[in-house]
Amino acid sequence: MEKTQLLSAAYIKAEAVRLGFSACGLSPAGAVNAAHTGFFRQWLARGCQAGMAYMENHEALRLDPRKLMEGCHTVVSLAMSYVPANPAPDDRLQLSWYVYGKDYHDVVRDKLHRLLSTLQTAFPAAEGRVCCDTAPVLERYWAWQCGIGWIGHHTQLVIPYMGSAFFLGEILLNLPADQYDAPMDKGCGNCTRCRDACPTHALTPEGLDARRCLSYLTIENRGEIPAEAATKMFPYFYGCDRCLRACPHLRTATPTTEEAFAPSSELQTMTDADWLHLDVEQYRRLFKGSAVKRAKYEGLARNLAAIQTNITTKKEI
Repeated sequence: MEKTQLLSAAYIKAEAVRLGFSACGLSPAGAVNAAHTGFFRQWLARGCQAGMAYMENHEALRLDPRKLMEGCHTVVSLAMSYVPANPAPDDRLQLSWYVYGKDYHDVVRDKLHRLLSTLQTAFPAAEGRVCCDTAPVLERYWAWQCGIGWIGHHTQLVIPYMGSAFFLGEILLNLPADQYDAPMDKGCGNCTRCRDACPTHALTPEGLDARRCLSYLTIENRGEIPAEAATKMFPYFYGCDRCLRACPHLRTATPTTEEAFAPSSELQTMTDADWLHLDVEQYRRLFKGSAVKRAKYEGLARNLAAIQTNITTKKEI
């Protein structure tokens, strides 16, 4: 009987670093554990997904990557930092860090495909599937299983000394590996800085309630922004980084060197007045190839109108 080829975990991690990934881990593929499955189902039952109905779809695939890719033996989880070298000052209107540069779906997916191609050259029997925030995969769960971090009180993955300002992606592979990583123990302890930083109290011991979350309300939400939530927006008019910025682990994070995630010079020089008078042509120019297109110009204009009514700064704009 022909012996099954084993993937080299050390080789995969070395190639991941070469391509610019900040962290990489491997886990044997299998069903999501009962505790996490139960939490996920209860979260949906409480309606905490708000208008993100897609979270209710493809449950069987979401809870077992072996059903997403036939013959899957290994899950490789990868993270890529987007911590900016020069973030916008806190007293200025601003966007969430993750949309400073080019659309992460394209950037990270390209690197995942390049890594998969390299692995297929080194391991000819390897077949795989790349996932980057579009396939029904519980990304944070698998990142935890792969040992690159733990799921923090803000429900995001925390990587030690990096925090949570990074993108996640996965490669599902048909071969077993010679070594797997162990899930990381939760390291938040009694720290609740992320929960305390949330202005709308969207973070609870039961998880994130997207119905209150400013990131959901300013990005995924297609309706109006509730008046009470609008009063809590400043200075963010797209997304909200408060919980991830409150995490002590972010303090030691190294800024990204990925050029695609750097903001354009025009974006960096935008003033509050520029944002509040943003027109569709400027929007198209500023955000060509950006993840901001998720909210479209109409969504961004809605957000800016909501924040203009509730600006708490004394600056002239």
